[in-house]
Amino acid sequence: MDVHVSLAGRGDLTARIYRQLLDAILDGRLRPGERLPPTRELAHRLEVSRNTVAVAYERLTAEGFLVGRVGAGTFVSAAPVGPTVARADARAAPVGGVRPRAVWRSIPTPAPVAAVAAYDLRVGVPDAGLFPFQTWRRLVARELRPSAIGSASYGEPAGHAGLRAAIARHVGVSRSVRASADDVLVTQGAQQALDLIGRVLIEPGAYVAVEEPGYPPARQLFRSLGARVIGVPVDAEGLDVARLPDAARLVYVTPSHQFPLGTAMSLGRRAALLAWAERHDAAIVEDDYDSEYRFSDRPLEPLQNLDRGGRVIYVGTFSKTLLPMLRLGFLVAPASLRGALRNAKRLADWHGELTTQAALARFIDEGQLARHVRRATKEYALRHDLVRSGLERHLADWLEPLPSAAGLHVCARLAPGVDLDVRPAAARAAAAGVAVHTLSAYAGSPRAAGADGFVLGYGAIRPDRILPGLRRLGAALAG
Repeated sequence: MDVHVSLAGRGDLTARIYRQLLDAILDGRLRPGERLPPTRELAHRLEVSRNTVAVAYERLTAEGFLVGRVGAGTFVSAAPVGPTVARADARAAPVGGVRPRAVWRSIPTPAPVAAVAAYDLRVGVPDAGLFPFQTWRRLVARELRPSAIGSASYGEPAGHAGLRAAIARHVGVSRSVRASADDVLVTQGAQQALDLIGRVLIEPGAYVAVEEPGYPPARQLFRSLGARVIGVPVDAEGLDVARLPDAARLVYVTPSHQFPLGTAMSLGRRAALLAWAERHDAAIVEDDYDSEYRFSDRPLEPLQNLDRGGRVIYVGTFSKTLLPMLRLGFLVAPASLRGALRNAKRLADWHGELTTQAALARFIDEGQLARHVRRATKEYALRHDLVRSGLERHLADWLEPLPSAAGLHVCARLAPGVDLDVRPAAARAAAAGVAVHTLSAYAGSPRAAGADGFVLGYGAIRPDRILPGLRRLGAALAG
């Protein structure tokens, strides 16, 4: 381990070396089991006598922070000692320092990723077992060859040229999105796409309309950028356009598969929303996060295809079709926003990981993505039907599923006349090994979701565990 030790300042050299090594151990920069440089080597780098370093090592060894192994060297002790806990507590509750803007105190910190539940009904998690790892490994390995890498300089902020062209073709065929490669900007997931759009379009204090209930990270992101976020109710036809605030300059919607209710925005509402945006000089963000998994019904035209005024920014992601950890998404922008969005991407992180982008371009061009989507759609259709039949067989007294024909989840509201606090019920389900999300978790205010209920994901659960999991959920609802 190459340890940085500074001898700037005054005072005993041994004491300063001791203190900096101790701080590195207590702060976790030097972890248990890590090897320190030999005393002769560190002394040479610091231009001090070997004895000066040796005395510092000996003191730390005597106090239990270091351990010497004959013939191997000096290592950080594997057993943490008391001061480590005290120092960690002090870091967790700082009494001074720079403070974030007030808005960040109201945005909840995400909980650590929990262990996988026995019956995993969480939302938005695809089945990694369906991903063609061997094919992907072959494509990535091909792009890592020196002949494929070519120049090692920075890339185009909009993303790999081949991937932008492949995405334009893919969404044109599968979703009727009108786009060329120049319209596409590759992002680190859909969340970065939303962030770039917000940076380009949202002035501090501007009004942004979102669906209610809706996608919490989008709501939180727009608030973090200084927007005044207004929730607009959703009914059986999608966003209620008549209740949009006149002051809104950006509208965020999930029209193909409303998140989390699962309904599709009617053609009439789509036309009304586009007309509203034209009258109010507003932009529309169309988040098409998982509509490629469609089990029945012909998909309606995306807003982007119906738009003739350059109002719609289409956002897509490969997190649901491939793997979330790949962090690959994209946006399709009208010509008037292309330059600003590319500049925003350049300022955010310059560009994404080009090897992965090049591999995805080949994955699409070889027809592997379309093949994977067809295979996964059949599997998710089976799970979708199992969830709906399980709700009818085991939970009809408690829950009423909403219509759904696509995606990776089903929403079920409390049945008429049922009086139940779903949060304690969800906690009881978790104790029984069932991970499930409540509908109220997607609301901007405690009662905004209307009748509460559950949002049941089926991407991460095996088909044979769906019905047993729903039976356990029913037992949790019964108390």
